[in-house]
This record gives sequence, structure tokens and C-alpha cells, in this order.
Amino acid sequence: MSVTFAIIKERKNPPDRRVVFSPEKCQEVIRQFPDAKIIVEASDVRIFPDDAYRKAGFEVKEDVSEADVMLGVKEVPIAALIPNKKYFFFSHTIKKQPYNKKLLQAILANKIELVDHETIVKKSGARLIGFGRYAGLVGAYNGFRALGLRDSLFELPKVETLADLDAMKAELDKITLPKHIKILLTGAGKVAHGAKEILEHLKVKKASITRYLSQKFDEPVYCMIDVLDYNKRKDGGESNKLEFYKDPSGYESDFMRFAKVTDYFIAGHYYGTGAPYLFTRKDAKQKDFNINLVADISCDVDGPVASTIKASTIADPFFGYDPKTEKETAFDAPGAITMMTVDNLPCELPKDASEGFGDMFLANVIPAFFNKDKAGVLARAQMTTKEGTLTKRFSYLEEYVSE
Repeated sequence: MSVTFAIIKERKNPPDRRVVFSPEKCQEVIRQFPDAKIIVEASDVRIFPDDAYRKAGFEVKEDVSEADVMLGVKEVPIAALIPNKKYFFFSHTIKKQPYNKKLLQAILANKIELVDHETIVKKSGARLIGFGRYAGLVGAYNGFRALGLRDSLFELPKVETLADLDAMKAELDKITLPKHIKILLTGAGKVAHGAKEILEHLKVKKASITRYLSQKFDEPVYCMIDVLDYNKRKDGGESNKLEFYKDPSGYESDFMRFAKVTDYFIAGHYYGTGAPYLFTRKDAKQKDFNINLVADISCDVDGPVASTIKASTIADPFFGYDPKTEKETAFDAPGAITMMTVDNLPCELPKDASEGFGDMFLANVIPAFFNKDKAGVLARAQMTTKEGTLTKRFSYLEEYVSE
């Protein structure tokens, strides 16, 4: 069965230059799946120009309504939705985000089959595709950029001004980190491992939890910790990860033991609803709270990282959090915690992020269109039906869309 895919234009503001498939990846799709056809909607913002797709052999059009499947990255504006199509994009609705409720209502009204990239998962629930690695890479870099600017140590250029990941790493090769800096990294997924890639490129030594907490070092070090390292059972019993994920109410934060010895904190963890906050505003007021720089890649505003009081922007990435007043201040103000909370970090590295995303999408999603979805990838991921209803897995959104 032939399927026509459309690479759609990104219309969200500020503009997002990322794309699901590069021209080269489009060619690879056609080589692997001869029954696939790809057309490209004309765009003046995409990281790969229209001519690059034309040269690769693909038709670039103003109207792509002939396609069966629309492939995008960010939310599609309601006015641009084409009824009765299958769409792939990040809808930001699965957590009942109020700002996109009307979008999901419009998707249902237009009888669109929606697959949110976040819902493309294995049977275990683990995500198959995403931009997490690139968020980690750029987030960690941006934290070091803030450090250099604040303390007049070095000047790193903005990532968005650089050609690609190799150019970004080349800039890191030019800097020298403070001798005694201690860096804490939370998380165990793609985001955290992206940040870890930056630390390892800088040749920052990894320290065990025991050494990190108890020793002083004469070189930069980092410690990577997971959920049971910074949470503990309230009753003092043995911690269990599955138990924690199922019901974290019996746990409390054990993060302060790390906060007392950390200079730069990179938040690359996933925060689940109901889990303990890592540190509170009260914790940040303590005299022995040592963290003075945070790159909050996870960016849950007013959430588990108390100093994350807003999301910052690519244009203005840094601000200060004053623990005494609990208010925003200058990023380099005395006594402030310097914050980096950009919530769309992969946009700064659009070429590499798009190429990496395309690799995952081709490997995990495209085959399902031609093998009768034998792994159940599409069936698990589909949020809405062509009848204009929510699928069973996403029926919990009924109340949200009917409000």
C-alpha cells in the first residue's frame, strides 16, 4: 500500500527550524520503502532550504493536502489543520496543558488522527523518539556559557550562531574550567546522557557519590545521580525504584546532601507528578546550600527545582534567583543563583537535532506503515481517531476536551 508523507511547514512563533526528515533522510526513506512518497511544503524557516529537497528529488509545494500523513515538529495552528488527515507533531496536550486545549478540540472536530511524538513508545512505555539528547547537549553548554559570563572566566558564543554540534564542541575546547568546580547531574535518560556527553568532552572527571559527598578535589569533577540517590523512604526502609514510580508518596527528598557540596547543578531528570521536590525555596535559604548555578533542562516551572520560577528564552537565556526574596534578579547579582531554564533547547542546534530525530523516526515509525504495524507502535501512539474521538489509551483527556 502506497503512503504519501508531507514534510509540513513549521508555523509556530518564535520560528522553529527543525524538521522530521532532512533531504538525505527522505532519500533513505524512499530507498527502504519504495511504496512511500514524500512531498515537502515550502518553508522559509526550515534549517534545510527548499532547494536542498528539490535537489534531492522531492517536490516542494505550497499545497500539500494530497498527502495522507503530515509530519511536523511543533504544534500546528488551528487555522492550518487539514481535516481527515493523520498528523505527527508535539501537541503538548497529553498532560492537559490548558494553553493547547482548543487545539485538541479542533483536532477532534476535524476528525484528524493525531500521533504526538511523545506517545511513540515501546510496550514498556519507554519513548522511542525525541530531541532529549540535544536538549542535554545544549543545556549543559549553556550552563558553562553562563558561568563564563558571570565570573568573567571565558566567553562562549551562543549555540544558535554555530554551524553544528562539532562547532559547539570546538568552542568548548577553547575554555578552561575553574579548578575546584563540582558539578551535579540528575537523570538517567537521553537528556542526562546528552549533558554527560558535554562533561566528558570537557574531560571533567566522574566521581562516585561517596567521593563526591566527602572529598575535595583539585580538578573539576561531576557526579551523575538517579532518582533513588536523591530521594529516600520516609520510614527509613529500603528504597525501590518500581515502588517509587508507582507511588512516590512514601518518599522524601534527600537532595540537600548534594546541594551542600555542589557548585553547578544540571537538572536532566524526568519529574513525575507527586514525586518530592528536589529542593524547596526554604532549602535554598539555608546557609549550607552551596549551588550557585543551575541549568534546568527539565524546566518544570514552580516545580521540583525551586529556583526555576520561569522558563527563559534563547534570546535571553539567563536570569538570577534571589533565595532571600524568592524573586528574579540579575543573573550575575551577588548572592543569586544563576539560572538557565530555556525550554526549547534543541532549537539552537536544528541541523543535528533534525538529523538525529530523523534517524529515530525512520527506524521506529516509518516501518509500521508498511508492515501492518506489527510492533503496535502506531496503535499505542494514536491519540485521536478519524471518527473524531479519543482512543482508549487517551480517554483520560475526555473531561479536558469537553470543558
